[in-house]
Amino acid sequence: MVMGCTTERHDHHDVYAAQCPCREVLDLLANKWSALAIGAMEAGPQRFGVLQRRLEGISPKVLTSTLRRLEDKGFVDRTVYPAVPLHVEYALTALGRSVAEPLAMLRNWVEDHLDEIRDAEPA
Repeated sequence: MVMGCTTERHDHHDVYAAQCPCREVLDLLANKWSALAIGAMEAGPQRFGVLQRRLEGISPKVLTSTLRRLEDKGFVDRTVYPAVPLHVEYALTALGRSVAEPLAMLRNWVEDHLDEIRDAEPA
């Protein structure tokens, strides 16, 4: 056990503790592609190609990796529909929807304050 955090279920986790599993989740959610993918799925289930077009600049490899990590942690469901060609949709789970709101607030804050941030940068 690490002070403030264990791998067991309990009432208190400490994201500041070096070995706390919270850090892995924070790393995933603080990743720009995760935050943007979750935002893109707020409107409902999305196909891979739609997500890739919405997340301008993401490579197919990075999008695949991001979606797998989100699925592995329970934020996203992947549904395969038997069709030719194969039809796959990604949708937020209840857990994913619960984190979508704070991530949306962060994305909105960045957009609202970008000019101030740029003005603070050295010339």
